Amino acid sequence: MAGPLQGIRIIEFAGIGPGPFCGMMLADHGAEVIRIDRPGGFMDPRDPLSRNRTSIALDMKNPDAVQIARDLCKSADGIIEGYRPGVMERLGLGPDVLLGDNPKLVYGRMTGWGQFGPYAQAAGHDINYISLSGVLHTVGLAGQKPVPPVNYVGDFGGGGMMLAFGMSSALLHAAKTGQGQVIDCAMTDGSALLAGMSWWFHGAGMIKDEAGVNRLDGGAPYYDTYTCSDGKFISIGSIEPQFYALLRAKTGLDADPDFDVQDDQENWPAKKAKVAALFATKTRDQWCELMEMTDVCFAPVLSLSEAPHHPHNVERKTFVEVAGVPHPAPAPRYSATVNDTPRQAPAVGGDGDAVLAGLGYDADKIAALRGGGAVR
Repeated sequence: MAGPLQGIRIIEFAGIGPGPFCGMMLADHGAEVIRIDRPGGFMDPRDPLSRNRTSIALDMKNPDAVQIARDLCKSADGIIEGYRPGVMERLGLGPDVLLGDNPKLVYGRMTGWGQFGPYAQAAGHDINYISLSGVLHTVGLAGQKPVPPVNYVGDFGGGGMMLAFGMSSALLHAAKTGQGQVIDCAMTDGSALLAGMSWWFHGAGMIKDEAGVNRLDGGAPYYDTYTCSDGKFISIGSIEPQFYALLRAKTGLDADPDFDVQDDQENWPAKKAKVAALFATKTRDQWCELMEMTDVCFAPVLSLSEAPHHPHNVERKTFVEVAGVPHPAPAPRYSATVNDTPRQAPAVGGDGDAVLAGLGYDADKIAALRGGGAVR
């Protein structure tokens, strides 16, 4: 793959969610990512998180397979693993071993709770990690229970993306100093960091410690989503005074003195009811005709089926087709090192012989490893 990370080799120990997302990010931007899969596993060719890989299937209960993994890590610039703390050590592939083999190795560890702490050995998912970090408390409607923001914040933003950033930083450090290191990437830590602005606002007394009543969480009448007459939705983000004034002018709210003071927070609920009634009088397309591509700070709320076909996304090629389905295109973009169009996910173990040959294993050794069950 082309991209600024071309020439970097990453070994990814197969997992779900944030680990594969990190692998996708690095592969999208040019790294060679070799994925060690479990025998008998399945990789959907349509899966964006598994694109741009090569795959070898190893039975890690077999000592020969563990040695192959160790040899792969000797040849690599970095690894990604997402097991519970201690699992890699029990396999004989912990940081002491692999950094002993390869002192420049960047050893990326992806977990929910981190490598230490009271929760470290407990199972969990995105919803739990962002609960402990304080983030989930901030998402939802006023007076109602928190609403999980799918698994964007913990798994992907605070997890996979954070690990991709950490590994890129550590790879730069290793290139300068020859010193590898271990990255302890925890989704609790990462999701807390993503909420940095909320921590500032809360500490400064600028927001209330509850959801759905503040400027950016749906409490403000000028920053929320609204239902149109056709049942579709629009989003409004008219925060700045000039944008708020334009919203009023475009909608006729400039004639209503109740809207003269933008941030009279006590009156927000009543004003929101008025705005909701107003937006319910036209279809989404009609509101688009009136406000799209203006400084109102407006956009239609598009579904997953609609987004790839919107003219803005089409012109920017925000989505590309892979294996017959839309994929988000690699992002961000570069002026000099242009990323390739993604390749579909490989078959599990489909590149095993080529990966082993790349390590210098001859045909007889490869046949013996397959015969012994180490490689599937």
